[in-house]
Amino acid sequence: MSRAERKWDHIRFALETGQKRATAFDDIQFIHQSLPNINVSDVRLHQKIGELSLSSPIFINAMTGGGGEKTYTLNKQLAQVASAAGLAMAVGSQMSALKDKSERYTYEVVRKENPSGILIANLGSEASPEHARIAVEMIGANALQVHLNVIQELTMPEGDREFSNALNRIEAIVKGVSVPVIVKEVGFGMSKETAEILSSVGVSAIDIGGFGGTNFAEIENKRSDKSNFFFNQWGIPTAISICEASYASSVPIIGSGGFTTSIDMAKGLALGASAAGFAGYFLKILIDEGIDSLHAEISSLHHELKMIMTALGAISIQDLQKAPLMVSGQTHHWLTQRGIDTKVYSQRSIK
Repeated sequence: MSRAERKWDHIRFALETGQKRATAFDDIQFIHQSLPNINVSDVRLHQKIGELSLSSPIFINAMTGGGGEKTYTLNKQLAQVASAAGLAMAVGSQMSALKDKSERYTYEVVRKENPSGILIANLGSEASPEHARIAVEMIGANALQVHLNVIQELTMPEGDREFSNALNRIEAIVKGVSVPVIVKEVGFGMSKETAEILSSVGVSAIDIGGFGGTNFAEIENKRSDKSNFFFNQWGIPTAISICEASYASSVPIIGSGGFTTSIDMAKGLALGASAAGFAGYFLKILIDEGIDSLHAEISSLHHELKMIMTALGAISIQDLQKAPLMVSGQTHHWLTQRGIDTKVYSQRSIK
């Protein structure tokens, strides 16, 4: 199977498997504030992730590219949406375009459609600093994502089986490019130990890519004659991973993995994420309902997030990260066992 065919397989199976809502956000509940003392018009959604200034905490996370005309069209439409809504956008892995220059246009289209927006290049941890520089130049990127996908590779029939020295390569990329480097897990979550190690080599942000969204182990098992079924439920749920990473890391945390609602996004931000990445949910709307429906959904998410923040008395995302909340159930048990005191969340206050 060609790389382009595999890219479209991933899109097709991602739509089939969908979102499982195993993100653990149901264990998080905001504490109601009867006197928020702000107006909806006071709320501001502007946010900073290191050197990147964002007009919204929502961003379009890495999905595709390198699969010919189909992925070209998807990236073109996603870039149009990002431009209109003022969202940052990451492209899918660009390694296919590094190996086959004829695929470059499927990525380059995002800068053509979004000439002044924030775009994020994407490569795997097997990449070299030279690969990274080419990927950044290809789309005029403002930042670079380096994705970690060990479980996907192990499940993929034609996947990699060697993962040594990945941290050294990431550190070399950080030193070798002129843009911020974000390290992203692809859907299995990131532990506090991993977040701490990544912080130590100078990455600008960490995208935890938690369990509960698009499940690449399940996707690869559908493509394989022999299923590694044990990886289908492998990973750290998104809400828990945000807590783990923000507890251990000194750099901004990006939450992604199964976001489909404004309330879950608000919870993710309140737990410590600086932004929320949407991928599979946006992709399904775009393919099933069209670009106008995706525009409408993003507008609705922005409106609803402002309403939630107003109810909590949070004028900014920084305020939202101080809002008191309760952590219960399996999430409370997990975090307690991992040495993270959940009282920190319940005892805090915006004012």
